[in-house]
Amino acid sequence: MTARMTGVIFSDLGLASSFMGLDWVQQSLERSLGFRPFPATLNVRPRAAADEQTWRRVQTDPGGKPLAAAEGGYCSAKLFPIVILPGESSAAEKIAAAILLPEVKDYPNDKIEIVAPVRLKDHLGVRDGDLLAWEFLN
Repeated sequence: MTARMTGVIFSDLGLASSFMGLDWVQQSLERSLGFRPFPATLNVRPRAAADEQTWRRVQTDPGGKPLAAAEGGYCSAKLFPIVILPGESSAAEKIAAAILLPEVKDYPNDKIEIVAPVRLKDHLGVRDGDLLAWEFLN
């Protein structure tokens, strides 16, 4: 079954950039995903109730790829490969990406962090409040 979602882009505290900039994180993500990610994440929230349901279902999927913690007290995470779908005002091509879900207590249920080989806001010409659609890869 192919799952699709739409989320609303928002800015957060910017804490992921320090984690994403670590050499071991970059190397591990490159091994797992096949690309070296831009050292930050794009934050989105599910747009509608159906998107929330899809996200809850995906979070419990045993198919997520593990990203084991290595050093510095950082947490482990799960990776869910996705493809970002073209939007009306954005680039015409699909973009390989992944959702990085930190495995920490009290992590917000509605926060989705996306990693990609490019800075998505610039590449897609999107900003906070815009919609982003993606499809989960099996």
